[in-house]
Amino acid sequence: MRWFGTFMFLGSDDVMLQVPPERRLMRRFDMRLPALVRLPGGAVPELLTETQNVSARGVFFYIDRPLDEGSRIEVTLTFPPHITLTDSVRVRFAARVIRVEKPLPMSRIGVAALIEEYEFLRTSPGADYSSGLPNTWDETN
Repeated sequence: MRWFGTFMFLGSDDVMLQVPPERRLMRRFDMRLPALVRLPGGAVPELLTETQNVSARGVFFYIDRPLDEGSRIEVTLTFPPHITLTDSVRVRFAARVIRVEKPLPMSRIGVAALIEEYEFLRTSPGADYSSGLPNTWDETN
């Protein structure tokens, strides 16, 4: 196998295949992160899953039920300290399903979603920077 530009030559017959150019605008990162997916108006309001990869503009994960392309979903992820290089960071984003992979028998369904807007969430309800401070000042310190 030899590469020449976007063409690949295979074997001694020099069969030439054109490799499609990369269409993604942002780099993908293989990240297995727990994710909570909320579906609009479904019988099951939330699904727990794990991301397969994440980029600044999208996410890919597997679920056990089909979604329609164009569907709007909400996804919440927690980026752990080894990724953020600080505390864990929870992010919720609104996304639109842009691709649904047809599953093999007994397999889960792959979903690619485009992130349209996002917000950072507090790590726990009511937590803020002062939650670790004592309630009263000890003047002996």
